[in-house]
Amino acid sequence: MLLWVGLGNPGDKYAGNRHNIGFMAMDAIASMHGFSPEKAKFKGLVREGTVTADSRPVKILVLKPMTFMNESGRAVQQAMQFYKIPLDKVVVFHDELDLAPGKFRMKFGGGIAGHNGLRSIRQHVGENFHRARLGIGHPGAKNKVHSYVLSDFAKDEQNWVDDFTDALARAADLLAMQESDKYQTKVDLLAPPPDAKPRRNS
Repeated sequence: MLLWVGLGNPGDKYAGNRHNIGFMAMDAIASMHGFSPEKAKFKGLVREGTVTADSRPVKILVLKPMTFMNESGRAVQQAMQFYKIPLDKVVVFHDELDLAPGKFRMKFGGGIAGHNGLRSIRQHVGENFHRARLGIGHPGAKNKVHSYVLSDFAKDEQNWVDDFTDALARAADLLAMQESDKYQTKVDLLAPPPDAKPRRNS
């Protein structure tokens, strides 16, 4: 079994936040591939199912921690221990300030760039997991980051967000095969990033 984790904050008031694009990705993947209904487990919400990869079904557990971002690692640790899932079978989908809106990059291990969800996961289970970095752009100044990530995507951004999460779901067979580079390439082809650039100098 593979564990795919989407990061975000629980509750309706956070649902449309940029910080919650990891949750949006999990919802898109689980819905497109007909996963089980959502249920509470492991301090989170989980859905189970299979993704057909290379003509065979691969079992996937998708997890949305309900602990708030800075405690995400607790849910990940519980799910890994219960199903005996090794760390290299874990993919964490998270918002990434250092990538332009809609840009997508896979990464294995390495730094966390100040992301509280990644920090918590690293503290609880280690750093050698795969990251699906979902670009949301940068507000331009460090003191604007907190309010930026906790604000909703604007109406004129919704089209690329929907296209992006749809592409993440449509290409999921490659991720199920653990072909991270091919997955990244396919997502980029299905949903090229919009023209918007990170506004670091604005």
